[in-house]
Amino acid sequence: MNRESIDSLKGIGEKTGKLFQKMGVFTVDDLLEYYPRAYDTYEEPSLIGELKPDTVMTVAGMLYKTPDIKRYSHIQVITTTLKDMTGTLKLTWYNMPYLHATLKAGMRAVLRGRVVKKSGRLTMEQPEVFTAEAYEQVVHSMQPVYGQTKGLSNKTIVRAEKQALSLRRMIRDYMPADLRKKHELAEYNFAIEHIHFPTDRKELLFARKRLVFDEFFLFLMAVRRLKEQRGEKTSSYSLHLSPVVEALKESLPYSLTKAQQNVLSEVYGDLTEGRVMNRLIQGDVGSGKTIIAILTLLQAAYNGYQGALMVPTEVLAKQHFESMSELFAEHKIDKKPILVTGSMTAKEKKIAYEKIASHEADIIVGTHALIQEKVVYNNLALVITDEQHRFGVSQREMFGKKGEEPHVLVMSATPIPRTLAIIIYGDLDISVIDELPANRLPIKNCVVDTGYRGKAYDFIRREVADGRQAYVICPMVEASEMIDAENVVDYTKTLRDALPGISIEYLHGKMKPREKNGIMERFAGGEIKVLVSTTVIEVGVNVPNATVMMIENAERFGLAQLHQLRGRVGRGKYQSYCIMVNGSDQEGTKERLDILNHSNDGFLIASEDLKLRGPGDIFGIRQSGDLEFKLGDIFTDANLLKTVSEEVKRLFHEDPELEKEEHRELRNKLQEYLDKSYDRLNL
Repeated sequence: MNRESIDSLKGIGEKTGKLFQKMGVFTVDDLLEYYPRAYDTYEEPSLIGELKPDTVMTVAGMLYKTPDIKRYSHIQVITTTLKDMTGTLKLTWYNMPYLHATLKAGMRAVLRGRVVKKSGRLTMEQPEVFTAEAYEQVVHSMQPVYGQTKGLSNKTIVRAEKQALSLRRMIRDYMPADLRKKHELAEYNFAIEHIHFPTDRKELLFARKRLVFDEFFLFLMAVRRLKEQRGEKTSSYSLHLSPVVEALKESLPYSLTKAQQNVLSEVYGDLTEGRVMNRLIQGDVGSGKTIIAILTLLQAAYNGYQGALMVPTEVLAKQHFESMSELFAEHKIDKKPILVTGSMTAKEKKIAYEKIASHEADIIVGTHALIQEKVVYNNLALVITDEQHRFGVSQREMFGKKGEEPHVLVMSATPIPRTLAIIIYGDLDISVIDELPANRLPIKNCVVDTGYRGKAYDFIRREVADGRQAYVICPMVEASEMIDAENVVDYTKTLRDALPGISIEYLHGKMKPREKNGIMERFAGGEIKVLVSTTVIEVGVNVPNATVMMIENAERFGLAQLHQLRGRVGRGKYQSYCIMVNGSDQEGTKERLDILNHSNDGFLIASEDLKLRGPGDIFGIRQSGDLEFKLGDIFTDANLLKTVSEEVKRLFHEDPELEKEEHRELRNKLQEYLDKSYDRLNL
């Protein structure tokens, strides 16, 4: 283990250290677990006549002339021409004046860079320059590409990773030898080195399999431990169903769907039968989980107890609190909700804590601030977490410990096939809301290529003119020197140029919480008309006025995640639309995306995604944000997840406390994993 600060590495000063911290890398160990998001494979050089625009390619040839250098404002542009037997290629570099002295006419070179089409002519921009001998050293190798932030290049991260690997102490492998042999798993030290610097795809897959196995194994061990602790415990809070809550349900301006009624019956059964409830409600965005949460919280309140609802974002917490307060006032419900978030002032928090401790507050709504030590409840009988996949097992466990074994209800809009949900949520009973309210207009979908953008912008302009709003999703925060995908920062500039006079802002996960909250509140209030965002809005707010969801590089997302993203629209009375822009010409991509054209059923889409994905789909497509996995993907790695589940079950049967000598290292690793999870809660 190396828990030294990241700036203990050579070449990483305070400024660079802060950039690493911005990405969640604080220690050398964190750096080793900051895995590449893709790999750049150095191919054999192509002929100039074979080049394709909008791709990174390699060419070899002779420089036709000594480079020209021109200055435009603050930019120096170097240009020259490369020639081979099939044609000529223009080469362009920006702000690299030293190349003027090193590149000469008649010189033979290998160049690698992005090919673009400008004024009808192919140009290679900002290419790397190699001698034939130097390129021979790297050809066919796989170079890691990491997630970056402004000011921190891929080269800097690569240098830091190499240094961290050279300094690390070899650790004794904690995975039992019989398991490694049975499942052909790489040794841990080999895996951690070769996930960063594999020599070929086979070696990469071998390293990745081991690390994904570990992620699933430790996660499911923690889930199993939680299940063992809970068991079939008798509840101190056996509730009687309140006629006031039933009257509220009947007076709602809509009727609950049959699926909602069934799930509510299952929840009420848990609350009244005398055992501690541990239940998951799975349901698509807009299927009506929130009203079930409110009715359940009121049952606890009318039995004289407290109930708490924890959600992942402050904006969502505020929205739940406000809609709950309005509902209670409208129907003359005499129970008081209260809001607790991290951004409240010390004085506001103190007042809230006092109201919670004195039971002046019956229902508490908030973010993970609800599990801070300072929050003391008075007879907490029920805890509900919304968007469960955003909270780790440790958070779930800690929230449950806030009362004397309160009832636990977790909700998720992530459509996961039941076979996998049973494994992932192994400590919970599962209820599914598998139908949408009758008044919902189905979202109209289309899959288009990048040539459709102009029409899409015109469509967004018309919707905004009619008083509506739009989301545009990009897979990246900022431009990367090595990954070809749209990013929110540059895209926002492009969109502002294309849609003058329209209020356009961007949102991403690296922004400060206060900044994010401000943007989301302005969008929810209608001040911002178009929001350019990363997938951080998967867990957003309810904006019924938003009618357009445009997703760039849709091929880079899993189908279940795309379905969740489009669930941000279609939440009001207006017809809504989802435009998925396919930026890939790879065979089968459009067919995969077309599945979303034909269904709005999240569970069906998740099942189709599961069928389509396989061990080869480890690049680009990932259900980002799911659970606690950095490498593992429950769709791509579904078979491995099932295998690990069986092994965890077997291990707990043979050695439930991990007391055997051969399991000592594993027991220590599990404790370390749990400690790390708790540390992330900032308690």
